[in-house]
Amino acid sequence: MASGCNMTAPICLVENEKEQLMVNPKAVRVLEKITQPVVVVAIVGMYRTGKSYLMNQLAGKNHGFQLGSTVRSQTKGIWMWCVTHPTKPQFTLVLLDTEGLGDVEKGDPKNDSWIFALSVLLSNTFVYNSMGTINQQVLEQLFYVTELTELIRAKSTRMSDEMEDSNEFVSFFPDFVWAVRDFILELKLDDQPITEDEYLENALKLVPGRNLKIQNANLPRECIRHFFPKRKCFVFDRPTKENEFLVHIEDLPEDQLDCNFRMQSQKFRSYIFTNAKPKTLREGIIVTGKRLGTLVETYVNAINSGAVPCLENAVTTLAQQENSAAVQKASDHYSQHMAQRLSLPTDTLQELLDVHAACEREAIAVFMELSFKDDKQEFQKNLMDTIERKKEEFILQNEEASAKYCQTKLKEISKSLMESISRGTFSVPGGHNFYLESKKKVQQDYKLVPKKGIKANEVLQNFLKSQDAIEKSILHSDKALTDGEKAIAAERAAKEAAEQEQEQLRQEQKEQQQRLEAREKSYKENLAQLQEKMERERDNLIREQEKKLEHMLKIQEEMLNEGFKNKYKEMTMEIQQLKEMMETTKKEKSQAADFFNSLGDMCFTSVPGPVGIVAGVFSKGLSSIMK
Repeated sequence: MASGCNMTAPICLVENEKEQLMVNPKAVRVLEKITQPVVVVAIVGMYRTGKSYLMNQLAGKNHGFQLGSTVRSQTKGIWMWCVTHPTKPQFTLVLLDTEGLGDVEKGDPKNDSWIFALSVLLSNTFVYNSMGTINQQVLEQLFYVTELTELIRAKSTRMSDEMEDSNEFVSFFPDFVWAVRDFILELKLDDQPITEDEYLENALKLVPGRNLKIQNANLPRECIRHFFPKRKCFVFDRPTKENEFLVHIEDLPEDQLDCNFRMQSQKFRSYIFTNAKPKTLREGIIVTGKRLGTLVETYVNAINSGAVPCLENAVTTLAQQENSAAVQKASDHYSQHMAQRLSLPTDTLQELLDVHAACEREAIAVFMELSFKDDKQEFQKNLMDTIERKKEEFILQNEEASAKYCQTKLKEISKSLMESISRGTFSVPGGHNFYLESKKKVQQDYKLVPKKGIKANEVLQNFLKSQDAIEKSILHSDKALTDGEKAIAAERAAKEAAEQEQEQLRQEQKEQQQRLEAREKSYKENLAQLQEKMERERDNLIREQEKKLEHMLKIQEEMLNEGFKNKYKEMTMEIQQLKEMMETTKKEKSQAADFFNSLGDMCFTSVPGPVGIVAGVFSKGLSSIMK
């Protein structure tokens, strides 16, 4: 069962000391324990603008993130508070409070840009907190958003015919929420009342003109509109008109806060709780606490190495860890459920193979649910090899249990026969017929023993073979028989032995066929679940591309309506590129379906284990359609 976390106080996640960003290992260990999907809300803004107070409100506490009452910035780096989601207990709410931007006491302002970029990368709801109104000065302070194209990469490499990397931001950037504090204006435009969202969208309209100053003024507006398709605005009145109360607002009883501020805060909290969805990477990869910890470490390591944080590289690193763990979990599931469902020895090999098929199907499903970006099916092949090896171990255990049980039972049943042989009971005239009757009774009694397992016949045949010399000796010494009768008896014994060997051979051939059929079934089950997973991933990619196209068409229409015809034309080529990409994705989906169908129709050949099948088919065929 997925587990969450409910911390009593925040902890520093990314430290910013001596102009160096460092991940706090204690915070990562906290995240590693969270197996639930996480809803990550980050807040950024200029220092001393009340960011921490808002985050404490989201945590349902007055105290937690440190509030400052002086001009000195209190929060350093990025602080984290993990709490149970108040309305969606299946998720963990991760609150990230960040160091105030623009602190004059900082030595290197570059870390402001990195903290801004990290907040965007880690969150699925990004809150920008500012004071007063949204005007040109405030937008100029948000120049960090214009640097994102230099600070974040979607892909590790870019082909010459691909779209600009920043065009990919829309597929994984968070929702953008602008919180305007101490708002003093009336929400009106041309003497008509407007909503908070309309106020924001009006502020983001481009300023007409082509000179460099206007272009620079428009750049933050363009970036916000292009990178963040889902935007929301909240305005807040001053919490209280008494300045002395503001110094320690966290200690102020709620009924002493401004009435409008209380309602606005509640509206803000309600929106965040209701609309914030689990953090999701491209192609629908859901982020858990453990995965979030890996992302933080990967991004910060990239920054400290002088590189640019890259989503594709981060997902690759994440996939290596998660897919290894997925193989282990799926393998453990198989072993545990095989042990629970099997009662050794089984009556037939097929009985064991039927249980194996059911447990393998479940194990593959576990792997498919937990794994992602296994483009070359390396981890799936690893799981197939592991399950095949474990299956053979269970078969061996089954054979050993059957053999041991049968040998014990046969020893008990044949005890009287063996004692008679030792006493020389059959070394008398007519002793051979008496011996045959006694041996036949042993066989009949052994046949009545239940649940002997798959080694029942082999153990019996070995026992009968061990009696061959004894029977010949008894036959030879039996003076009641003529030489002709002895020859006939010897011939009959040889014929029975040959028939028994043939029966044993038929059983072995039958079991060999059952094993081959089990391998074929395993291969087809892996193929079927892989096809289903790939189709889901393609569908997710197509939905992402459709969402991106819808966003680009909306922006293009806005550019035309606002009188920016050149920008409208510039976007035409980008939109055409995206449409071509969508067509390619749809064709690849169709080709993949045809490929799987052709594999399903292929004849299954005798291969020693699934490795030969997978290496030949998965590596060549699947890698080609996954490109």
